[in-house]
Amino acid sequence: MTDPFALDDDPTDVALPPLAAVVLAAGEGRRMQSERPKPLHRLCGRPMLMYVLDSLASTDASRAVIVVGHKGDWVAKKLLEHSHRIDIEFVEQRVQRGTGDAAMVGLVGLPDEEDEGDVLVLPGDAPLLRPATIAELVGHHRSTGAAATVLTAVMDDPSGYGRVVRGSNGSVERIVEDGDASAEEREIDEINTSIYCFRRSLLAPALRRVEPDNAQGEYYLTDVVAVLSGTGHRVEAVIAHDPAETQGVNDRVQLAAAESELRRRTNESLLRSGVTMLDPASVFVDTTVEVGQDVTLFPGVILQGATVVGDGTELGPNTRLVDCTVGDDCVIEQTTARSARIGDRCTVGPYASFGAGSELPSDVTTGPFYTADTAT
Repeated sequence: MTDPFALDDDPTDVALPPLAAVVLAAGEGRRMQSERPKPLHRLCGRPMLMYVLDSLASTDASRAVIVVGHKGDWVAKKLLEHSHRIDIEFVEQRVQRGTGDAAMVGLVGLPDEEDEGDVLVLPGDAPLLRPATIAELVGHHRSTGAAATVLTAVMDDPSGYGRVVRGSNGSVERIVEDGDASAEEREIDEINTSIYCFRRSLLAPALRRVEPDNAQGEYYLTDVVAVLSGTGHRVEAVIAHDPAETQGVNDRVQLAAAESELRRRTNESLLRSGVTMLDPASVFVDTTVEVGQDVTLFPGVILQGATVVGDGTELGPNTRLVDCTVGDDCVIEQTTARSARIGDRCTVGPYASFGAGSELPSDVTTGPFYTADTAT
């Protein structure tokens, strides 16, 4: 019988193996205080889980298995309403028995013929992850031929986080939870982010060796690190350049903080693409919105959903557009509109209101207090 933990002679002297991802999104998220499953809470117009899938964009991952549990049908239905760059599949963790059990369930959703590939394991509540960070993790994993590579972060205050314990050669020996750490281990400022890249052929056998020896009686994915290192395999680590992007969202306070950061990134991208903002801190643009060049956004502008704004248009102050299409060279101020179309070179407002389905032809000046309740 082949030993699954037998060391390879030269694991780097091969073509790039296939890459897949397992996203752990089965938790109930009680601290969100919501009927909505935590992975579906929205940031900048999209479900939080979508941003985790976005983080795979700079890798060659061909598929992602999403492990669902609490209201899994709802999660699957909503995610399938969005377009995806890679194939996605959903598997159910019927009883939440820890991250190790969830990862094992996720592996069931991957095809057997890709057993010699690599697999990323990510939490479903880390919407700030950048594609470049995941690409670096995968690149380092492959270049070193490691059995596993952990994404870590260095924190000024690591309290509450699992600490990364390294050996004398720099490899990772184990991850120790904060409550189980010794006084010396608590001084370690490198923490586990719960984001990993594994050689898939080694992950399942290692998971089978994990025991629920903890107060919660759960199977911890972190214990796989000690299993692999203890059987002679090298476990590598990549330190995230920005610790903030690895942080999870567990309650509404953290959700608001994540949304603020995503909006900052969105506005910065728009500014660099040729959009003017008089006060970026007071402009709110969903990541689903398209804004043309030479657009000016005044304070109090809110653009949501599938809104598209043409070149040279001025919006605001105090204008909210949801799922609207606005033409080129318009001036729109103090206006609200939902699912409306406004033609080119229109001057709208102040205090205009457009109902769902309403349209305004090109070259129209509405004047103040204009109301369009239905399609014209």
